[in-house]
Amino acid sequence: MDSAAWDKKYAQSELVWGAPPNELLVEYATALPDGAALDLACGEGRNALWLATRGWSVTGIDYSSVAIDKAAAIAARSPRSVRERLDYRCLDVTDADYGSDYDLAMLLYLHLPAPIRTLVVNRAIDSLKPDGILMILGHARSNIEEGVGGPQDPEILYEPEDLVTEFSSRVRFELAGRPQRTTESGIAIDALAIGRKLGVGKELNAK
Repeated sequence: MDSAAWDKKYAQSELVWGAPPNELLVEYATALPDGAALDLACGEGRNALWLATRGWSVTGIDYSSVAIDKAAAIAARSPRSVRERLDYRCLDVTDADYGSDYDLAMLLYLHLPAPIRTLVVNRAIDSLKPDGILMILGHARSNIEEGVGGPQDPEILYEPEDLVTEFSSRVRFELAGRPQRTTESGIAIDALAIGRKLGVGKELNAK
C-alpha cells in the first residue's frame, strides 16, 4: 500500500485507530522514566501523544501526510508543554533520517516485507542509545489461520521468535510472545518483542 492509499484511508474516518493509546504500550511504558522516543509509522499520533503527556519528547514519522496533519491537529488541543514535546514528520520510514539518542523506539503495527523490515528495525536500533528500548508489535503470522482481522499476506507478518532470532545479536530481549486482543469479530493474535539495545562490546560478544 502506497502513501496515497494510506492518505485515502486516513481521510475516510475521523480516527482510524481510535484515540486511546495501545494497551500494551501503556502497560509497559507507564513504569518507565520519561526520555526521548521514536514512533515509526505513527499514524494519527495516539501513542506519541500519550507519551508526550507523560513527559516524553517524541518524534513521530509517517509517510501519510493526512495522518501527520491529523496528528498535529489533535495535538493542538493539548497544553503547550505537551505540544512542544511532539515532532511529527511526514517521511518514509524506509529511508528517512530518524535522528538518534532515543531511549525508546517503537514499531507498532508496521508491516513490511521481511528484507525491508530488517532494514527498518536495524535503523531503529541504530537510533537508540545503548540500553535503549526497542518495542515491536504487530499482527502475528499465525493470526491468518488462528485469529481474525489484520493483513492476510504472510510475507509482511512475523512471529516473536523471528524477531528474537534475527536481532538477538543487537538486542537483549526481555519480552516475546503472542498477546491476544478481543475484537468485534473475535480473538486476534499479535506478535510482541521488547528488548534493550546491547552496547558495542556486548554486541560483538553476542555474535
